[in-house]
Amino acid sequence: MKRLRWPRWMPVDPYIVLLLGTVGLAALLPARGMAAPVASGASTAAIAFLFFLYGARLSTQETLAGLKHWRLHGTVLACTFVVFPLLGLAARGLVPVLLTHSLYTGLLFLTLVPSTIQSSIAFTSIARGNVPAAISAGSFSSLAGIVLTPLLAAALLGNSGGGFSADSLVTIVLQLLVPFLAGQLLRRWIGGFITRHKKVLELVNRGSILLVVYAAFSEGMVQGIWHQVSPLRLGGLLVVEAVLLTVMLALTWYGSRALGFSREDRIAIQFAGSKKSLASGLPMASVLFGAHASLAVLPLMLFHQMQLMVCAVIAKRRARDAEGPAVSPGTAAAPRTAVGTGTRSG
Repeated sequence: MKRLRWPRWMPVDPYIVLLLGTVGLAALLPARGMAAPVASGASTAAIAFLFFLYGARLSTQETLAGLKHWRLHGTVLACTFVVFPLLGLAARGLVPVLLTHSLYTGLLFLTLVPSTIQSSIAFTSIARGNVPAAISAGSFSSLAGIVLTPLLAAALLGNSGGGFSADSLVTIVLQLLVPFLAGQLLRRWIGGFITRHKKVLELVNRGSILLVVYAAFSEGMVQGIWHQVSPLRLGGLLVVEAVLLTVMLALTWYGSRALGFSREDRIAIQFAGSKKSLASGLPMASVLFGAHASLAVLPLMLFHQMQLMVCAVIAKRRARDAEGPAVSPGTAAAPRTAVGTGTRSG
């Protein structure tokens, strides 16, 4: 019997399934009583470890070398940390017609997190774009997001959700920035170990994020915040996110053409400038929102899956466009890039 497979042009990230399963576990068996501080402490340690790994894996020299293409990286950063937040602020007018205040806060936070790395590279490669530029753009966006995302959250979110105070700033520095800098400083000695054990550490990385999600949604269940969300509101959120993604995909593609970028650069700009990182956003939300983190990360989780599905279709189309008309006899065909659509939660 022929085995059925999910269409490659419409990927469902298996990690999203695990995340949803973790949310379900937190709904059925939330950490209560004496288990609550244990889960919270484990989550805090997991977040610090995540950002230590981010720092240890990120090559600062390669990222800075990539800045030679400063116009491209400046465009991606502007899309990620200027245009996205402006669209998020504009969505404030949808409260309370389509979005509740809590869902809008999560949507606005979504617009503040950095771009992805792995999936942007994968889709740029499939579409035959400028892969080195996508690597540098994603890496530099993640590096900038360590500082810019908390600062933008302080400026735009204010007292929304869990609030943003001097204590929050100290927590961010201790849980995010200090471990990240420690990883950067130790990279010289542990970089080889991390490279050799990349797959194992990736599993640890993802497991740590699952732990953070469980702790956040457990606290949300105990606080009873899920009574604030109805299926109708979730439907409204999906519509808003679909419009947001469509606008950013159009702006990055046609805007980069107006700026005079080559087709290969435009592909890198579109995929790096229109996407948001689940891996960076989840732990940041846990630090920023505390007990309200579960609702804050819901828009990001939904947007992550949506961007994978839509960008997979676009990447395939860009690859077909790059092939052009049929090759005439005696002309060698351009080599195809053998890269699958499997993406990680970047």
